[in-house]
Parts: sequence; C-alpha cells; structure tokens
Amino acid sequence: MEESYHFLLPEGILDYFELSEIVEGLTGLQIYLEEKNLPPSEYKNQKLESKGFLPERYIQDFPIRNQRVTLCIKRRRWEVKAAGEIVSRDWDMVQ
Repeated sequence: MEESYHFLLPEGILDYFELSEIVEGLTGLQIYLEEKNLPPSEYKNQKLESKGFLPERYIQDFPIRNQRVTLCIKRRRWEVKAAGEIVSRDWDMVQ
C-alpha cells in the first residue's frame, strides 16, 4: 500500500512515519500515519522505552482529485528510564 501512495504524502514523512491505513469516504480521503519507533536523536545516549502514542492529530492537506485530504497522525512518546520523564520527537528540529 505504501508504495502506491508515497508520492501523495509530504516529502520525507515516510522517514519517520508508517502508513497504517487509507480510508476513502464521503468526507474525502483520510491517510493514517503512525510514528516509527525510532527514538529522537537528542536522546540517543539514554535508555528509552516506547510508551504508546500521543492523541491523534488531524492535518488538512492539499485536495487530490477534488477530494479533501486529511492526514491522521499518531505521534509516539517514550520514557527516559533513568529520569522517568516522558518525551516525544521535537518536530521543529526535524523541519
């Protein structure tokens, strides 16, 4: 599935996210993405454990063939084992 839709997604998004589902409905096209379990580089020297996902975010993208497109994004969160702190990827740094 990912091979046929990669050209519709923002450049580089599949470096960090996996395409989990695509739904075509009356309201348009919904593309579901889940962040890969690749810990943020600023924590590379620390032991991290995946703790699931943050609440899903919905981003309106450019229409495709007159269909509204919504990116449904699930961002991952990790626990820094030594500190018990919950962290997530800093998307400002990724941009």
